Amino acid sequence: MKKIILFLLILTISKNVLAQYKPVDEGSSLKFKIENLGFDVPGSFTGFSGSINFDPQNPGSGSFDVTIDAATVNTDNSLRDSHLKGDSYFDVKNYPHIHFISRKVGQANKDGSYTLIGQLIIKGKTKDVSFPFTVIQLKDGMLFKGSFKINRKDFGIGGTSTISNELEVSLNVLAKKV
Repeated sequence: MKKIILFLLILTISKNVLAQYKPVDEGSSLKFKIENLGFDVPGSFTGFSGSINFDPQNPGSGSFDVTIDAATVNTDNSLRDSHLKGDSYFDVKNYPHIHFISRKVGQANKDGSYTLIGQLIIKGKTKDVSFPFTVIQLKDGMLFKGSFKINRKDFGIGGTSTISNELEVSLNVLAKKV
């Protein structure tokens, strides 16, 4: 009897240590902002998929493996969006997804934010990124919020043009418990 109780206790603890979540589109957003000819041009992506394992009490055991659909790029200008989907920008025909894989999740700071370190893969090019994020616990999931900057040229996006090399990415990822 003691062995059964111990087994059930270990099973319960292990389930709580690594809660599994799935990112969903409804309630999620990936927005970016880049300067073009001196004006900020906003855009967004949808098509979230992947898996998130996270426990705020034990963030170091967490992991993020999330993709978005590159063909969903939206700048509220269909001509520009078609151009961005082409081979000189996102090349969605050959690289249909933008992928992030975490390497490390850091403990919460004094302000309640965690640090996420991982690899961002765009157009087959992998670059390390690190950024702070916060978590809001919800009834049936979690909302992860963070932002970071990247250099588009690191990923072979666009050539020499009137747009800035640096862009800012803002994430709000709603993840439902699996």
